[in-house]
Amino acid sequence: MWGVLESSRALKRLIRKLTVETLWIYVVKLLMVYGPMKAYDIKKKLWEFFGLKVSAITVYSVVYKLCSEGVLEQVKVGNDVVYRVTDRGVDEYRKALQFLENILSKFKT
Repeated sequence: MWGVLESSRALKRLIRKLTVETLWIYVVKLLMVYGPMKAYDIKKKLWEFFGLKVSAITVYSVVYKLCSEGVLEQVKVGNDVVYRVTDRGVDEYRKALQFLENILSKFKT
């Protein structure tokens, strides 16, 4: 992933902080693009869409926390439980994206 093997520890830390430690923004983006999904499908899409290989327990943990914060909600579809983004989740995603764009613009100047 992103040539990490030959990178410095500082760059590896940055990549981890901007991926695994902020996984919620990736999860919300996937659900905004693809619609409601089961947690296991979110795990698979994280790899397909972003190239992020994340353990199932990490995804379940993030999804659980996002539900408790009102960013995601559980929906029962037949015998399955799927997760979808709430209005609050869309709003938080937009705020996060704006924050990241603002910071990135400062680095580019």
